[in-house]
Amino acid sequence: MVDFNKEIDRRGTFCTQWDYIEDRFGEADLLPFTISDMDLESPEAIVNSLVERCQHGVFGYSRWHHKAFMGAVQKWYQRYHLEVNGDWLIYSPSVMYSVAKLINLTSQAGDGVVILTPAYDAFFKTIRANKRKIIDCPLSYEEGQYTIDFIAFEEAIQKAKVFLLCNPHNPTGRVWTKEELKQLIAICQKHQVFIISDDIHMDITYKRSYTPILVLSSYEKMAILTSASKTFNIPALTGSYGMIPDSQLREEFLYIIKNKEAVSSPAILAIIATITAYQECDEWLSELLAHTKANISYVSEYLEEHMPELTCQMPDGCYFAWINFEALGVTSDKLQKALIEVGKVAIMPGNTYGETAEYFLRLNVACSRQKVVDGLKRLEKAYQYLKEQ
Repeated sequence: MVDFNKEIDRRGTFCTQWDYIEDRFGEADLLPFTISDMDLESPEAIVNSLVERCQHGVFGYSRWHHKAFMGAVQKWYQRYHLEVNGDWLIYSPSVMYSVAKLINLTSQAGDGVVILTPAYDAFFKTIRANKRKIIDCPLSYEEGQYTIDFIAFEEAIQKAKVFLLCNPHNPTGRVWTKEELKQLIAICQKHQVFIISDDIHMDITYKRSYTPILVLSSYEKMAILTSASKTFNIPALTGSYGMIPDSQLREEFLYIIKNKEAVSSPAILAIIATITAYQECDEWLSELLAHTKANISYVSEYLEEHMPELTCQMPDGCYFAWINFEALGVTSDKLQKALIEVGKVAIMPGNTYGETAEYFLRLNVACSRQKVVDGLKRLEKAYQYLKEQ
């Protein structure tokens, strides 16, 4: 059994979540539940493999295009019933790097990119920075559940060249069903819109398994981009991979990273960590999912008992408690002020992910239960302060 309740002090490690909290929230002495990494140790097998490689003592240039790495990816995807063609595989410094490159390769400046909102905040930044137009397609929200408005989606798609999908969906935790994905693909195919699927949270699911879009259709205008980083808490090692079935597009992508931008040599520790994760860490993942699911359940129960105006539904996936505070009757700015100044806690405001999430908080529960308890008590302190105003 893995002890996911072990307290680990991450301060002083150049850690974005803990050491640079002041950058985003204005104060340094806050308990953070912010960026989507874990306050949990990576699997022991990964740590051991990295230690062994470090003891070798030579860290020269490396490669990813070999049987060990590609075979590990192919083996992992068998659990999702996708037989990955080795020719499809690409590698890059990060998922969002690949997103940016594919947006540039499949559209022109001024073209539209559809996103389902609320959406990961980097989507907004990357689309704008690449001089594309954000076409916002809000998800429908009823009784704590998010669904896709397919009529609105098709209207939006007709104005776009690219659909940027998040599967599973950050921040809401929706794991799209096969039927939903088939309908999205069919609409994009009808209008010849390219689909970029960011699947970085693919392994963190509870109610249903993740379905890769490449299982569902032979439509060539699709690509999956992902990484082992979220699942096994190794983002600081860098690196991501993807699948691009279109050979011409894939060669253009590889030309950019090999020749134009010269970023094709991977970090060897990332390669080793991914191979180890996909070959040896199935049981660790099962225990992680049980832990994060239990933490979200605890948040939901605590809110119901102590802060009834705040609600949290069990998501399909991801390690976020997506908290609705609309019934509290305060603005996001007012709540954030109370959280920071009274509760001394940093929780991501929903409007970070778009206007449709104004009355939400995204609480990262990939941490010990004690940290969750501490965070909820701090949230409650801010809540009681607002109730007394």
